[in-house]
Amino acid sequence: MCDTDPELREVYMGGAEPGDGRRWMGVGRSAESDSRAAARAAARAAVRGAEPKLFIAFTAITHDQAEVLAGLREVAGSVPVAGCTTNGEIGPGGPRDGTVTIAAIGGPGFTVSTAVAERAAGRQREAGAEAARCVEGLGDRPHRVLMLLTDGIVREQEAILLGAYGVVGAAVPLFGGAAADGWRMSGSYLYCDDRVHTDAVVGIAIGSEAPLSVAARHGWRKVGEPMIVTSSGNGRIQTLDDRPAMDVYLSRFDAPPEAYTDAAAFQRFALPRPLGVQRRSGVEARNLNRVDIEGRSIGGGGAVAPGGLTWAMTGDEQSILAATDAACHAAVEGLGGDAPIGMLTLSCAALRTILGADGIEREGERIAKLADGVPYAGFYTYGEIARVRGIDGFHNQTLAVLALA
Repeated sequence: MCDTDPELREVYMGGAEPGDGRRWMGVGRSAESDSRAAARAAARAAVRGAEPKLFIAFTAITHDQAEVLAGLREVAGSVPVAGCTTNGEIGPGGPRDGTVTIAAIGGPGFTVSTAVAERAAGRQREAGAEAARCVEGLGDRPHRVLMLLTDGIVREQEAILLGAYGVVGAAVPLFGGAAADGWRMSGSYLYCDDRVHTDAVVGIAIGSEAPLSVAARHGWRKVGEPMIVTSSGNGRIQTLDDRPAMDVYLSRFDAPPEAYTDAAAFQRFALPRPLGVQRRSGVEARNLNRVDIEGRSIGGGGAVAPGGLTWAMTGDEQSILAATDAACHAAVEGLGGDAPIGMLTLSCAALRTILGADGIEREGERIAKLADGVPYAGFYTYGEIARVRGIDGFHNQTLAVLALA
């Protein structure tokens, strides 16, 4: 990811103000090394209208998170704040490391309610339900979305979504992502109002008088015939088609011999070749970053139940960037003709690795072009959340977009 100017402060608004002034979105970014000062500067830059209703911070793991929250609160006052740490921040000027990037929404046309569920590991479904109950604070707004930020180190993220779905049902789309820690894999952080959390789920319910639209797309295509999950558990697939899962997966490609015998070699080989999992909404991509050489099991991106259909998948930079275009277009089209006032854009940490520094710059350029003058912000996640149909919605190696009108 590209370097940042230590004095960087970028603000991106662009486009026309909403005709009635009732809804707005702004984005601010700072790369100051002082965490409190960076958050304060970014939050001030993000305020683009009256009546702020929510501040969302996407923060590098290298910052002092308590100081970030303190600086954000200096600007936000009593307004709800939320956010998390990242594997890189997405925003105006392209992807960055080391920044505090803040999105704010406001105006009388929005209502926001937040909640946090602590100690999520081991009770993921209950935690998802607890965080989702913030939707009860939205009143009678006609358009709603539940944004979830989760601890990316916690396994079985799908169970969190199942708990949330049990509260909000099919009428409220889900959007969000799993907090990251710059590939340290030692612990990510989340914010909700006045506390920094780990092992938690943060719920952010947004109600609007105008449409809200969620979309997600990945750039991976299926290779060969489907494989049936014949045994799985604890986030791992033991067998595919009644054979060791690792061997069946590798046999679908011209895998080098070392991928069969060395865990690191397997992970390098599997990173740009995710596993496709059949869901009601389509085939979702799953990372394969956990492997047991002795037991020949694979896993990493999420649980897959026995009996599920899976595919080996492949792609390249061209197909990934085409998916970026498709996700942004679909989110805007979902507004039903209303003009967007802003977008939240969440991409995958694994895609960042696959695309490399130059590739993510091109991804950022595509997002900026497709935003077409409206503010946007997001981060590189350890998993993306986007559910419009069905009860599933946890993704890997996918771009998830929330467009606001």
